[in-house]
Amino acid sequence: MTGTARQGTTWTTLAAAALLAACGGTDNGETARNDRATGDTLAWRTDSAAGRTGAAVAPPVRDTAELRVEIDVGRRMLHVIGEAGDTVAHHAVAVGSEEWPTRTGTWTIDQVVLNPAWTPPDESWAEEREPREPGDPKNPLGRAQLVYDLPRTIHGTNDPASIGKAVSHGSIRVTNAVALSLAELMLTATQVPGTADSLAAARRDSTRKVVVDLPRSVPIRVF
Repeated sequence: MTGTARQGTTWTTLAAAALLAACGGTDNGETARNDRATGDTLAWRTDSAAGRTGAAVAPPVRDTAELRVEIDVGRRMLHVIGEAGDTVAHHAVAVGSEEWPTRTGTWTIDQVVLNPAWTPPDESWAEEREPREPGDPKNPLGRAQLVYDLPRTIHGTNDPASIGKAVSHGSIRVTNAVALSLAELMLTATQVPGTADSLAAARRDSTRKVVVDLPRSVPIRVF
């Protein structure tokens, strides 16, 4: 998956004051469509069936947030660690299968997608799969996605029974409720403006896709 904007998408730059108005005051794969174009400085972007618009705030400053995410693949657990080393949140996850294992290493979470779309990756297991739009019950990415190492991401799922198992194609699955909770935590910790209203809008309308380039990176370790 390349880092180019989806063909046919129109981005409109808005003042920060228009941000809230613009945002609305079984297996499955795990590949995200990365809508971040090279050199793009947009912080908020939304997709809707009626037409696509975006809103920009100040270009991101890539310092590091005062929290980090750790994924224990063996125990199939996700931990969010605060600045003082305390555990802010912990959740059970699904991880990669033996055939498609979850990759270990360190990265940063730099993008959050609410109501993501899914495009089948160019891999053998996905040859017969169809793309899925936001809100589609068969969309394997669920309601939110944390992007750290495409095509690997942390994302919701349409198969909640898979949580706690080694059944994914390499990404980290959580329930949709947890995915939205993690998205809110990332947006709040990195001080993205308009977080509460935009999350509320995304929850109300599962077809509304919102892409947020985080102004601060969140470290993630998968081990």
